[in-house]
Amino acid sequence: MANQYERISTDLRRQITSGELAPGDKLPAETALADHYGVSLPTLRQGVGVLQAEGLIEKQHGRGTFVRRRPKPVTRTNDRHQWEKDRAREPEDVRRKTGATEHDTGLVINDLVFGAEYDQVPAPAELAELFGVEEGATLLERTYRTRYREERTPIHLVRSYLPLSLVSGNPDLLRADTEPWPGGTQNQLYTLGIELDRIVETFRARPPTPDESEELGLPVGVSVVVLRKTSYDTDDRVVEVSEVILPGDRTELVYTTKLNRW
Repeated sequence: MANQYERISTDLRRQITSGELAPGDKLPAETALADHYGVSLPTLRQGVGVLQAEGLIEKQHGRGTFVRRRPKPVTRTNDRHQWEKDRAREPEDVRRKTGATEHDTGLVINDLVFGAEYDQVPAPAELAELFGVEEGATLLERTYRTRYREERTPIHLVRSYLPLSLVSGNPDLLRADTEPWPGGTQNQLYTLGIELDRIVETFRARPPTPDESEELGLPVGVSVVVLRKTSYDTDDRVVEVSEVILPGDRTELVYTTKLNRW
């Protein structure tokens, strides 16, 4: 037999999945719900907490508890890098039509709100070794936040690094107001005569930091996937390193590997 709190979560879940409670609807006050189900407030909160952990509802400070709008799903595949490379040499009007985020979400450019911040920072030991520069050498740090217009939180959190000595040949690459850059990083590197040979991606899952949880609007208990992307040029140099924080409740990673036939 289900516990009292399980009975509450099951009934509210049914109302949400059936559409009886729609995304954005406000739940009745806790005292009203407790009276409705004939339980104490602690039991009611335990049942509601199950749905919050599942990402079905969210508590908004000072406003109440609402049925959570499901965030736009993102599907990241391993063909996106070749897709970006193929676009890198296209005319600007072609490159402006769509970008990697649109590729991953199925959205169009007018659906998105872009944000970029640029800074120049000293290279820590790990990045200095990867880039083959001295520790403390200047890196261009780029922070990106892109969100769907109908949502309050970004699709993911991105921080990218390039050696300043590598990109300073094109002053436009040092300015955040040129973002979103048509054709993305691969076209930016192309303006410097750099062609990418390969991209190495590593993934690991972990709990979000409090700041990540707040910025991404993550339900309690949802992990993030941390993607480290390292780009190598045709001379085997590391030319860009980025870290992408992917929210686990809306990101699907799809990798297809063609195998040689016997």
